Amino acid sequence: MNKFRLEIKWAIIFSATVLVWMTFEKAMGWHDVHIGKHALYTNFFALVAIAVYVFALLDKRKTVFNGKMTWKQGFISGIALSVIIAALSPITQFITSTIITPDYFTNIINFVVSNGKMTQEAAEAYFNLKSYMLQSAFGALTMGIVTAAFVAFFVKNTTKEL
Repeated sequence: MNKFRLEIKWAIIFSATVLVWMTFEKAMGWHDVHIGKHALYTNFFALVAIAVYVFALLDKRKTVFNGKMTWKQGFISGIALSVIIAALSPITQFITSTIITPDYFTNIINFVVSNGKMTQEAAEAYFNLKSYMLQSAFGALTMGIVTAAFVAFFVKNTTKEL
């Protein structure tokens, strides 16, 4: 457990960042009055997520590897970070859906049904807490591993920093 102490720290930071972002989305109206823009604008969180991964791997490189880190070391750290984030994501999704934006599922179901994008039954099956908990966990794991591979490439440093 101590081996992945930094990954746990950064996964908690990531999860807190998700909650701040969800609060921002709610404040911008993307969960209600501007829900039609949500699918586009929510993607900007990717920039925030990448930044957190960069800071996490830079912290790992500096703190654990004394300024030197191979791609493999960074990638393994990023995978561990992704696994922990995925494990925490159902909790962040629960907080988002019950505290930050409890009307989101009703709003998005009404939006997609009224715009003919889904039937009522399909929308209710897709837009619910259980579905979003699963989506967030698998999404965090898959996108996290891809992000880890990408960020590890740019953060690697096999020459000692001064």
